[in-house]
Amino acid sequence: VQLVESGGGLVQSGGSLKLSCLASGAVSRRVFMINDIAWYRQAPGKQRELVAAIRRGGSTNYADSVKDRFTISRDSAKNTMYLQLNSLKPEDTAVYYCNTFPATNTFWGRGTQVTVSS
Repeated sequence: VQLVESGGGLVQSGGSLKLSCLASGAVSRRVFMINDIAWYRQAPGKQRELVAAIRRGGSTNYADSVKDRFTISRDSAKNTMYLQLNSLKPEDTAVYYCNTFPATNTFWGRGTQVTVSS
C-alpha cells in the first residue's frame, strides 16, 4: 500500500490548511474501505501522536489538543482522506502522516510538513 500525504505548508498562526491522503496500489481500496483510518503527527523531538481517526461507519475522534479546530473526513470512492486544519497554532507544527487506526508499520509514508509561524 502506498499512502501519499499532501497539502502541508507554511501558514501564520490562526490560518488554515487542508491535508489530503491518497491511497494507491493494489490493496489501497480494501484498506480504505475496510479499515478505520487516521491522521498522526510528529513534532521535532517528540513521539508521533494520533491527531484524529475516522471509522468505517463515519464516527470520529480527536486528540484533545485539536478538538473543534481540525476535521477529519474520507471519500472512499476516491481512496482519499482529508484533514481540515483551522485556527492553527505554532504547537501544531509537525510532519503529518496518514495510516490505518491503529497504525500499520509498513504503511507509513513520507508525511507532509505543516509549519505554523507565530
